[in-house]
Amino acid sequence: MRSSGRSSGRSSGRRAPVLLALVSAALIAADTVTPLEPLRAFGSAVFGGLEDAASAGVRWASGEHRLAELERENARLRADLLAVRRTIPSPAQADGYQVVPAHVIGFGRDGTVTVDTGSEAGVTRDMTVFDGDGLVGRILRSGPGTATVQLATASGASIGARLEGSREVGLVTGVPEHGLLRLSLLNASAEVKPGDRVVTLGSRDMRPYVPDVPIGTVVTVEPAPDALTRTALVRPFARFTALDLVTVVLGPLPDAAPVDASASGGGAKSSAKKGA
Repeated sequence: MRSSGRSSGRSSGRRAPVLLALVSAALIAADTVTPLEPLRAFGSAVFGGLEDAASAGVRWASGEHRLAELERENARLRADLLAVRRTIPSPAQADGYQVVPAHVIGFGRDGTVTVDTGSEAGVTRDMTVFDGDGLVGRILRSGPGTATVQLATASGASIGARLEGSREVGLVTGVPEHGLLRLSLLNASAEVKPGDRVVTLGSRDMRPYVPDVPIGTVVTVEPAPDALTRTALVRPFARFTALDLVTVVLGPLPDAAPVDASASGGGAKSSAKKGA
């Protein structure tokens, strides 16, 4: 009996190294026949892709914020440039403008476009809209997040204007079938020729139009059927079929006030400014 026990113990002792050797061989074989590298590559692709997506999301959000800042700065620079372009006092002069940028997101068939900025940003009816090229139009109506702009070329548009050089005053109306504008000068004997630049006259309280916004260039002087007015066709500076980023004028800067040009035969009389 003792001999049998000792023999069994020796057999168990011999089998343990053999099993370990077999397991080791199996693992080696498994790694050879079914490499683990594809699994590692798969995990890397999945988790690496998620990491890249998260990183891209952060970059996108940062880029959108930066873009919005640049657009606001662009609008401010346009307003500053418009303010310094004024050469003489006008009925709506101010030291600067409060503005907000907007994107054109829709085109209507009635001479209107839709922008992605509305009353929540302070945009209301009869505010001037322009872009880097020139006058676009005026706000026709606004909702919380969007607004409708009547283009300067619309059939119902009527804009006080003047020749930039001679400062002769007139009225600009839309000629939508040709994408042009018609300038009717009040002085029938006023000199006007192709190449003359036309700018806005400016409205009291700067609504609907602020002064000296570039409108376009005279391309043709029309024959005068009567001696009451002098008319010319004007090609607008703004590209109405390719509008994108525009600027809406909300009003004067808080520390600026309009100029009253009603006194002394149309001469300008400065209003008091707030602050020094």
